Amino acid sequence: MSTSAGARAPSDQIAGAARAEPPEPSTSTPSGIEVPVVVTREMAGDRDIGAPGEAPFTRGIFPDGFRGRLWTIRQYSGFGTAEDTNERYRFLLEGGQTGLSVALDLPTQCGLDPTDSMAKPEVGKVGVSLSNLAEAEILFDGIDLSKISTSFTINGTAAIIYAMYCAVADKQGVPRAKLTGTIQNDILKEYVARGTWIFPVRPSMRLIADSILFSNDQTPRFNPISIAGAHVRDAGATAVEELAYTLANGIAYVEELLRRGGDVTKFARRLSFFFYVHMDFFEEVCKFRAGRRLWAKLLEERFGVTDEKARHFRFGVVCGGSSLTAAQPYNNIVRVGTETMAAVLGGAQSIFTCAYDEAFQIPTEFSAEIALRTQQIIAHESGIARTVDPLGGSYYVEWLTDRMEEETRAIIEELDDYGGVTKAIEDGYLQMRIAERARDRKRAVDKGETVIVGQNFFRREEQTDDFGEVFRLDPKAAEKVREKYDAVLARRDEAAVARSLAALEEAAARDDVNVMPFLVDCCHAYATVGEMVATLKRRWGEFQEPIRL
Repeated sequence: MSTSAGARAPSDQIAGAARAEPPEPSTSTPSGIEVPVVVTREMAGDRDIGAPGEAPFTRGIFPDGFRGRLWTIRQYSGFGTAEDTNERYRFLLEGGQTGLSVALDLPTQCGLDPTDSMAKPEVGKVGVSLSNLAEAEILFDGIDLSKISTSFTINGTAAIIYAMYCAVADKQGVPRAKLTGTIQNDILKEYVARGTWIFPVRPSMRLIADSILFSNDQTPRFNPISIAGAHVRDAGATAVEELAYTLANGIAYVEELLRRGGDVTKFARRLSFFFYVHMDFFEEVCKFRAGRRLWAKLLEERFGVTDEKARHFRFGVVCGGSSLTAAQPYNNIVRVGTETMAAVLGGAQSIFTCAYDEAFQIPTEFSAEIALRTQQIIAHESGIARTVDPLGGSYYVEWLTDRMEEETRAIIEELDDYGGVTKAIEDGYLQMRIAERARDRKRAVDKGETVIVGQNFFRREEQTDDFGEVFRLDPKAAEKVREKYDAVLARRDEAAVARSLAALEEAAARDDVNVMPFLVDCCHAYATVGEMVATLKRRWGEFQEPIRL
């Protein structure tokens, strides 16, 4: 029986319903760090916290912060056909966006062509379909790749999409050395958080190392990996765990690159990181300050890196993700604004802001523009980018930064004792840890221990949510994608495709050969993502997810 308007609902209602009174404010951060009522000078430690641009970079990696250059302003977007997405990119660029962030559909992420029976229901649904070079040429039509930074959220097929991007640049006549941007390319977190893995862990690590070493030579301004805690965070991890697992993955990639003969001083300069920003404002700011400091220390302690630029912790963020709600969706505008301020105060180099409706649909132009304007208002009206690390020296901020660093290091050492992240993933240990944390987070929301405004507190029982404009994907988008796919197959040189795939398979069989040039050749021949993945599977097999009770 529902309550009448204005009456309070009983506090023990089921999950998701409105409750009468929220709990007392928590005395600890979401990561479980107990916070004192007040932090004194003695508790914070009376010490010199250093200057921005100086190791260990607690206050930032650039001496002038955002005064020299603002962060790259991106919006994550992609849907339907390459033509649809190209139109959205042009809209965002005309609105002042300074970088692209490409969302790819699940078939592309999982290495399936749009005609595959497993792919058909998902073509163009959560990103753009990008099965071959012809589609990539359409996607970036009229966009000068020498002048725009492009980020790709892609992992299992990251090396292939990166090869395709190089091939598009070749077609446009843009020197590869001018390409800027990032490809996520972080397979370790896929095994524990997102699930778009394809190959077993060790050949996947080889593929990532190949792409990084190739990029160091061919696209020196492009970041060939974005080691991503973001999806681990949305899968359930706390802020401390997000940071710890991300840095532990970073260590694993450095070790693999060294095994492949890489020069750590060279390749470490192009390693980048990627995080979500959630709603505990100070914990998020301190997460980034602690991460910057700890990564610089870890590179020096473990690998003897002393070059300052090689020790830079360069990172991008998403403001939104699982912190957004479908209930009372306009509340998400406030959430994203809060998280964006935390990202700026934490010193992010690249930010994309979720639209308020991303909790339940692909953003409309209206909602995407609000998300873009959120960054622009903070950049140009708030004044918080005017000075570097304006929260530096706060007793609470310095105390919490220290606690975040200590807790993060402890988790990394725990993984070291287990045998490293690769073993922890192959055994299913890390997957279990994150699943347990996700369960704990869900229980806290359901029991009303964690307040989500408009979802489990402060929501009228009789309320009907206004979701605003509804985004409608072209119902014929998937059909158009498949028609274009068939047309490419009909006109391409099949002999050239066969030669390029055969060369790729031969390269994949030899651990001392970098497969990236062969992937670029396949793309130029208009081999498809599915064909390249199938070729590599024949040599490397597929990952079998461990079952751990």
